[in-house]
Amino acid sequence: MFTADNKQMSLAEAAGIVQDGMTVAVGGGLSWREPMAFLRELIHQGRRNLHVVGTAHGVDVDLLCGAGAVAVVQESYVGFEHDFGMAPNFRRVCETGQTKVFDTCCHTVIQQLRAAEFGVPFMPVRSMHGTDFLKLHPEYQTMTCPFTGLPLVLVPALSPDVAIVHAQYGDAQGNLKILPPLVADMFFIRASKHVIATVERLLPTDELQAMEPNVPYFWVEAVVEASYGAHPTSCYPFYAYDRAHLDEYYRHAQAGPEAFRDYLTRYIFEPTSHADYLERVGGTAKCQTLASWQEGDDAWKRLFTAAEGAIA
Repeated sequence: MFTADNKQMSLAEAAGIVQDGMTVAVGGGLSWREPMAFLRELIHQGRRNLHVVGTAHGVDVDLLCGAGAVAVVQESYVGFEHDFGMAPNFRRVCETGQTKVFDTCCHTVIQQLRAAEFGVPFMPVRSMHGTDFLKLHPEYQTMTCPFTGLPLVLVPALSPDVAIVHAQYGDAQGNLKILPPLVADMFFIRASKHVIATVERLLPTDELQAMEPNVPYFWVEAVVEASYGAHPTSCYPFYAYDRAHLDEYYRHAQAGPEAFRDYLTRYIFEPTSHADYLERVGGTAKCQTLASWQEGDDAWKRLFTAAEGAIA
């Protein structure tokens, strides 16, 4: 339990909790509420050999892979969905053997996290029969249910060293209000040994309590206020995802390691702070544009089609 009255830290201080070789659960998913500011700081500090755990992810895992920070990826999917396609950096490090892939499915990861949360060594699943997952995972075991006679697969408990999540609201004590969809964040939080949260808004505790927080303070070790901390992914109700910036990112990633190094230099290694990063991606004007989705359907559609047709 983490009971300090004030857990507020800078990005640099909180990133210091994560050490090389740790198993890191990354919150959010696909292009939604991913802890991007924190991941950029990890790369800036030179983290290596991370074991990344998630359900279905995109630019966050691809960025870590492109920066050479990842030794193992344990995910059901890493990609940019129908919009941009496959994840270039992730694909590259997998094909070259630089990163080991533990291919899995969302439900299996959730069951493994549940086992850790409940303090038991494994959990049963039924959804894996008829797939190749048993061939890929010799650590999985099978049994016949003593009550029903049904065949079951047993998956081991998974307790990440640290969970990194981005929430809409939090306070200095570490209480959080995460708005849905929650993805797997609550499972990560309850199963992990340490929890680090970045938040869009850091509020006085009485204001946050009025919002009925869904993550209690004693699960959280560090909290960092990072407005637009999920950029370029979305964090509703504050902002939509930055399709124009993702277009720029994707072009660099697709062009190869040298071109991607230029992206890392401009947006991670040269910026001196998260605020500096935001200035480089467009500053106040860009932030206001991404927040304009609230004006209505047409405004949101304009954001979603930004840079449309630019991908070859």
